[in-house]
Amino acid sequence: MAVSFTTFERLKDKGLAAYKSGDYSAAGSYLTQAADCIIEIAENTSEPNLRRQHEQLARELIELAKDCSRRKGRPPARTAATDEDEATEAADWIVRDRPAMGFDDIAGLENVKDEIRLKMIYPFTHPQLASRYGITTGGGMLLFGPPGTGKTMMAKAVAGELDATFFVISPAQILSKWVGQAEQNVRKLFDLARAEPRSVIFIDEIEALVPRRRTSQSSVMTRVVPQILQELEGFDRQTDHPLMFLGATNEPWSLDSAVMRPGRFDAKIYVPLPDAPARYKMLEMYLADRPLADNVDLAELCDRLAGYSGADIRNIAQRAAAIPFVESVRGQEPRPITMADILTVIDQTPPSVAKQDLTKYEQFAELVA
Repeated sequence: MAVSFTTFERLKDKGLAAYKSGDYSAAGSYLTQAADCIIEIAENTSEPNLRRQHEQLARELIELAKDCSRRKGRPPARTAATDEDEATEAADWIVRDRPAMGFDDIAGLENVKDEIRLKMIYPFTHPQLASRYGITTGGGMLLFGPPGTGKTMMAKAVAGELDATFFVISPAQILSKWVGQAEQNVRKLFDLARAEPRSVIFIDEIEALVPRRRTSQSSVMTRVVPQILQELEGFDRQTDHPLMFLGATNEPWSLDSAVMRPGRFDAKIYVPLPDAPARYKMLEMYLADRPLADNVDLAELCDRLAGYSGADIRNIAQRAAAIPFVESVRGQEPRPITMADILTVIDQTPPSVAKQDLTKYEQFAELVA
């Protein structure tokens, strides 16, 4: 009989309660059982992102159970934790960055860049004009599309264009760093971001954090989703230091419908497979500083790679370079990478995004346009 989320959460909650009260013996037992439950749930989960989230949660619970073993016989470590202590811990697990890259560092996708500039960047960079025409700054933006198309790079470029602090968070960090306090983690994240002059919060695989509530078995989601929606609606879009929230997903149809409404994700931008200029620039970038034979024709390769993602192209370049490398290791004379090497790898490597999946993305893009 399959383990239910209800059983898992009951064990987890008992373990956390025992941990906070200092009963580390009982806490360790409950947390270990909860970890076993979520591992079994992960094994029976077909959706890859959700399975990874469950596995990460199991690891967090196991580490907490190990901590219980170390703490046996000690007084409780956090019987009187203050809000200041929790804020310090939040700052420890929330990663901040100041990306040095911008749109010029991303190959192709000019239509995507133009759409982001119009909807999100120009109101920041031209505040007086934005105020004159009643254009608000900040808000939420969803980047969606096939895997390997550079959504994370695009999010970093947005922060770089705005000279904004970039907060990089994964759903697993919010859901499991302080197990049982996920909605508080969401609030702390947004509070830290609001304290910056300009900030961009980026959450990848956001469908794991705000899934359709009617299909989610987790009671945590019934609290986390409303908290995120509340934070999104709470943007002060006329402030001198506005906040932008970026979510990225390979499965936009799995998101809770409430987060897709105006006032939450105000912009929904499709990041497609790389176009011809993007593929050409990727080939230049991924083959740079490698010895190439004179017969390597990047234009022909660019045509052959239509339908491939950026991640696919990077992988093909690496595998092609490995052919003469392995030959050299085995005693042959070192030689440059040839056109035949690259074409051989292309022939052996189908695109990672199936045509029927691509059609699904395109249909979704038309639906939310």
